[in-house]
Order: sequence, then C-alpha cells, then structure tokens
Amino acid sequence: VVFVKTFGYAAMELGEGSSPPIRQVLLFFVCLGGSLVCSETWSYSVAEETEIGSFIANVVKDMSPSTEDLAARRARVIFDSYKPYLRLDLQTGNLLVNERLDREALCDIIEPCVLHFQVLFENPLQFFWAELLVKDINDHAPTFLDKNILLKILEGTTSETSFPMDSAQDLDVGKNGVQNYTITPNPHFHLKLQDNDDGSKYPELILDRPLDREKEPELSLMLTALDGGSPPRSGTALIRVVVLDINDNAPEFEKPVYEVQVPENSPVDSLIIKVSASDLDAGINGELSYSFSHVSRDARKTFEIHPISGEVHLKALLDFETIQSYTINIQAIDGGSLSGKATILVRVVDVNDNPPEIAMTSLISPIPENSSPEMVVAVFSVRDPDSGDNGRMVCSIQNDLPFLLKPTFKNFYTLVTESPLDRETRAEYNITITVSDLGTPRLTTRHHVAVQVSDVNDNAPAFSQAAYTLLVRENNSPGLLIGSVSASDRDAGANAQVTYSLLPPPQQPDVAALVSVHADSGQLYALRALDYEALRAFEFGVRAADRGSPALSSEARVRVQLLDANDHAPAVLYPPANGSAACPELVPRAADAGYLVTKVVAVDGDAGQNAWLSFELLKATEPGLFGVWAHSGEVRTARPLSERDAPRQRLLVLVRDHGEPPLSASVTLHVLLVDGFSQPYLALPEAAAAAEAARPDSLTVQLVVALAAVSSLLVLSVLALVAARLCGAGAGGGGGGVGGRFPGPLLDVSGGGTLSHSYQYEVRLTGDAGTGEFKFMKPISPNFQDAFSNLEENSTFVSGLGYN
Repeated sequence: VVFVKTFGYAAMELGEGSSPPIRQVLLFFVCLGGSLVCSETWSYSVAEETEIGSFIANVVKDMSPSTEDLAARRARVIFDSYKPYLRLDLQTGNLLVNERLDREALCDIIEPCVLHFQVLFENPLQFFWAELLVKDINDHAPTFLDKNILLKILEGTTSETSFPMDSAQDLDVGKNGVQNYTITPNPHFHLKLQDNDDGSKYPELILDRPLDREKEPELSLMLTALDGGSPPRSGTALIRVVVLDINDNAPEFEKPVYEVQVPENSPVDSLIIKVSASDLDAGINGELSYSFSHVSRDARKTFEIHPISGEVHLKALLDFETIQSYTINIQAIDGGSLSGKATILVRVVDVNDNPPEIAMTSLISPIPENSSPEMVVAVFSVRDPDSGDNGRMVCSIQNDLPFLLKPTFKNFYTLVTESPLDRETRAEYNITITVSDLGTPRLTTRHHVAVQVSDVNDNAPAFSQAAYTLLVRENNSPGLLIGSVSASDRDAGANAQVTYSLLPPPQQPDVAALVSVHADSGQLYALRALDYEALRAFEFGVRAADRGSPALSSEARVRVQLLDANDHAPAVLYPPANGSAACPELVPRAADAGYLVTKVVAVDGDAGQNAWLSFELLKATEPGLFGVWAHSGEVRTARPLSERDAPRQRLLVLVRDHGEPPLSASVTLHVLLVDGFSQPYLALPEAAAAAEAARPDSLTVQLVVALAAVSSLLVLSVLALVAARLCGAGAGGGGGGVGGRFPGPLLDVSGGGTLSHSYQYEVRLTGDAGTGEFKFMKPISPNFQDAFSNLEENSTFVSGLGYN
C-alpha cells in the first residue's frame, strides 16, 4: 500500500462565479486485491439560500472521467446526512444545487459550516471524497429577546451611573452578526459598548445628569442593534425609564385664602367648599390628608372637613342673626409629614326664606254667564314676614282669562270680571293667583280658585241638517219607525232638554194622520200603511224646542219619499174578460208568417221595474202556429197556415211584471181560421163533443163513419172551392166579396196600455157567427217555451211551437 499525500490551495469567489472553485485536494491511492480504489478530497463553497439548480462545479474537470463514463458508471452524490443537498447532472457532469441551503439551520453558530459528501462510481467501484462549505449571507436581522425593557431609577441617582442592557441576538455569524448599538438622542443618557468574555459586545446606559420625577416622571428610549451586513440590518427594543419618587416637595394649596358665601338656610350636610392641595411627589409622598388647624369651638361645631377629598360640609344650621362669618384654618399633610396651610373665610348670607301668604276672604261661584263686567268674584289678602325687597310682593293671574285683579287698601285685592262670559265656550275657569316677593331668590306662592259659570238659555236647538229625506217602502206596518230627526242645544240642564213636535196644520195631506214624532228622541213613526199609488211623497215640518224660560225653538223640513212595492198584478185591457169567446179573432188561411192577429193590451198599477210587463204564450191548440212578442204583446203567426190546421185555435197568453216577487195575469184568445172571411163559424165544441159521445163504439161503425167522413170532406171541399170562386166574382161586381175592400162595418181598436199603434180589422160576416169555444189541443212537447228562447232574445217574438 502506497500513500501519497498532496496539499493544494486555491482561491475563488463563488458569488462572482468568475474562476474555478477553490479546492484543497488530498490524494489517496489505495490498491486492494489488484484493483485501484482511489479517493481524492475536493472542497467546494456555496452561499446559503442559493437558487435551486445553481452551478457549483464540474466533476469531469476535477475528477478527469469522461462525460460518457458518468452514466455508464452510474455516478451519484451521497452526503453524510443522506440528504440530497446537491445533484449530479450525468449529461454535463455539472454539480448543481438541489435544494435551498440555510446555513443557520444546518450548522447553527458553528463556523465554518462544512457538509461532507462522496461522488460514487459503481462500475467499477470508485469513491471521490468532497466537502461543501456553506457561506453565510446577511439574511437575519438582530433581535432583542425582550422588546420592552423596564428600567426604574430613583430621581436622586448621581451622574455617570451605568445600567447594563441585554445584548441583541443575530443568527448570522461573522461580520453579518451584531456589530454596533445606538440609542435615541436625549439629554439624560448616552450609550457605551462593553466586551463580553466571548468577544461579543453589549450596551450600557450611562446617566448624564440627575433625573427629576416631578418634571419628567418617565422617559422612553429606543435601543437599536446593527449588524455588519451590506446593507446592514437592525433590530430595536423600547427602554421605558420610570423615575422613582423621593419626598422632596411639600403640599401646596391652590390659594392661601378661600372665601365663600353660604346662605343661612343651607341644610345640614350641605357642601360649603372643596379645598384642594397638590404635592409634586408620587406614591405615599404625594398622598395628602386634610384637617382643621387651630379653629374656634363654634367653627368645629358648625363645619367638618373630609380628610381625603377636602370637602367642607355643614354640621349645623346657620343663623345670620347670631354669627355673620367664620374663619377656618386648614392644613394638608403628605405621607412624609410635610404640610401646607390655608384659610377659609365663610360669610353667612341672609336669604329670603319666607314665602308670601294668601288669605282668601270671600269667593262667589258659580256666576251667571250674563254677568255684567267688573262683577266681584273673590276678595283676598297677601303678606310676607320678610323685610326689604324680600317682603315686597307682586300679585298676578293668567293673561288669557276674562278676569283681572284690582288692588284695594293695604295688601287686599279683588278678583273681578273683565268681559262678558259665555258658558257654551267655557263652563269653568281655573284661576291661579300668583304672589311673588322681590327677594333673591324670589319666592312664589300660588293659590288656585275654580270659578264655574252658570247657564242662561241663550241658544236655540239646532237640527243636524235643515232638511231630511226619508225613504219608506209602501204597505208598511202601522207604527213602523221610518227615521229620526236630531237637534242639539249648546245650553245645559233644562235649557238643553229638547222636545220634538210636528208643526200644526194647515198641511196637505193631514200629516198628523200619517206620521208621528217621539217628543224626546225625535224618532218618526208611520201611523198607518202607506200606498205608493195613492201618495208618492209628502212633506211636513218638525219643531225642536228647549225647556228654558223663555223656550227657544227651531224648525226643520222632512220629506217622505215612498218606494214602490210590487203589490199590483198586471191587468189585461184587451181582449176584455169573457169577451174573446164571443168575439173571436179572424185569421185568413192565406195569411203568411208574421201576420198580426191581435195585440194583448195590459197595464200595471205599480211603477218602475214593478210595472215592466212581458208577454208569454203558455198554451196553444197547435204549438208553433202562433207567437207572442215579449214586450209589445202582439200575437202573430209563426208560419204560413195550412189546410191541416184546425179552424178554431185557442191561445193562453201570460202577462208578467218584473217585480220581486213577480206577479202575473193570463188571458185566453180565440182565433178562427176562415177562408176569405165568409165561412160561417163551425159548431160549438160542446156540440161536437156530444156528437162524438153519441157515436157507436163498434169498430165497424167507426170505420164506416170514417170512410163516409172522408168522402163527404172531399165533396165539401169541391163545393167550397166552387162557392168561393162564385162569391169572389159577385164581390167584384157588388163590392161584397172577400177578394176586395168591402164596405161593411169596420172594427177599429185604438191602442191603450202597452198598445202603441191602431189596428183596423175589416170583417164581413155571412151567416150567424158561432160563439162556442173549442177544446185546447195538448202540445206535442210540453216545453214549447224553450223552442223560442233564442227567437225571443233576438226579436222579442215568442211563438207557440212545441218542439225543439
């Protein structure tokens, strides 16, 4: 084994990165078992907090292996602490920073800070020893362990006294550590640096001149520690210097003589004065106690002083007539037995301690509201036991009252009315008689007098409104309350009691028979049932009179307006009752739809909605043949007539008003269907019924009769047609035919009630006209009204159709 040791030195500034790294090489050659295991030691340096990836050195240049060998030989960096502070770039051979290095965390205060590591080549196995010097940078400022330093110094401490301070701590080392201390400029202290055994420095405060607590009880100084970095960092601590007191000052009062004036009526325990002394010392040396010093017996019996607050209180009542002034000597003693003295001069002041007195001699209440001005209401006297201005008095009452005070002889006054009174405006007056003296302070006495005003009947009753309108529905029950009138009287008592009465006749109609009024309440009652159709409205007067003497009254008008009730059913004027059968309505079979048959005329005794009438066809022999206009009552054909229609038609018309509930009437119309107005009336319904009843019940007989009837009808039809043509020809020559305007008697029915037009019926009868009625045929459908509901809405026409 051969050891060769070589030492080499070189220098480099890593921060500038301009020259190869410093290294100290120790070369070992170790030969074991025929293979060479060599190790050299290189030294590298890097500043702490260097950026990750920063270049340190190139192992290819230092250790002379080829770049290709690094990957092939699996080279790597191993630190003693097994932490990857550096990493080896196998492509370039550069040794790079792998993580930020903190010198204070790695080595604390050890200097220099060296980290040992190896560069290992596995194939073949070979070690290279190296070390990394971590250089300090100024990344920490000096700090004081105690940021607030309390320093207590007696105010009598001599100059040049020193006070050591704790040194500041800096994690940096070398020139980056604490290098100097400074203090805030002040006239009392300067700073001096001292050396520790380990070579560090600590500051001392040196007192330049004695302190005076009374002038400056406390000082604040800022101590600053500076390191040697570039730029330098600093740390501060606040020094609070508290100056401790010594008893070097005696108490002093604010003024040597205190003068105070005290009213003679001051109550016991009243505060007379508060004295105050001050001591520039502190603590027990500045604590003061107050006391009397060489005072008279009267002063000690009358006054007392509080030892802590210095308040002087009254122990007994003062009497100006006995003692007019007091002289009191006081002293203040501090905790060091030093004292100060002063004098209190108390002057007793005479006060106005007797209020005026009021003695009421007479009082008149109530007084009538029509009293004459200057009526005497009250007489009273005033007095005050004091003298001088304290005994002079002034007397007054409120300004807003209709009264005034009049002085009489000596101290007597009279209270009289100044203007007329009105009880309705104000019924009572609360008068305050105020008597004040002229003392200081002024004393006042008040006496309250209540004067009531009695009523005089000087106001007539007044209705709430000049005219009343009452709405009353007709057919009321007798004794019904229909309304009320109201009057008020501003007077009081009997003068305000109002009675009501109806004004005496003449009045039309006789109102006393229709209504009455309650004398006390003014309620109006109907004496009998009123009829709107007989009397729609009437008026009367009501008088309201009070019970004063003399009595006063007023009047109001009342109008009673009757409201209509639906108490009259419609009355049919045309056709007249029981006259339709005797005088049937004739309708030619040639009439078209809409032919005016007749008009039902009806009236209603009510008014308004109760008199609105509507017409409706209830029954018809042949539903759908006729219709009734709902509002006019006109009966018209709903379709053209045919030979199959029965010659006799019976119509039942209903007339209904719109009252609540509605009332109605009905009328039966007989309509005769004729051919040219010349066909005689058919047999009466009773005769036809008798003939029908006389027929045999045998079916054979019925068939024979039916066959005969059909044959006879055919023959009669042919004969009737021939007769009609012959009659038409005769009428054309002699003016009596059906086809032309015949000169026979004309029946002119003028409209009345709901009939708005005049209608003319031209009829010439040949032969006797039958007056018998015919049977009503049952409609095909009983709901014949629904079939024309739509027709009624559109044209107010109601027909008798019985099918939907």
